[in-house]
Amino acid sequence: MVIECKHVWDHISGYLDGTLPAEVLEQVQTHLEHCEICSAILDSTRNVLILTLDERVFELPLGFSERLHARLEAEIRAIAPAPSGSERKRFYGKEGKSQGTR
Repeated sequence: MVIECKHVWDHISGYLDGTLPAEVLEQVQTHLEHCEICSAILDSTRNVLILTLDERVFELPLGFSERLHARLEAEIRAIAPAPSGSERKRFYGKEGKSQGTR
């Protein structure tokens, strides 16, 4: 039986955890041998897991947090309607800056 990409994506976690039933595992492996997109998704997911499980602490560059928050706020503004006056004060506070964690 041929398995489609969307079904492989549903099984990526189980594939990485080694919890797929033998029949499904064989289908996913066969698909991954021939599909570059799904293989890339598998590799990316594996890399994310490796990075998040790494216990080392990295010092962020000076100003990184501020740049990140500014970028996130710009992205949010681009996709969300502008808040009303009371919502803006609640989110941005009196100075017009985000009250989020920095």
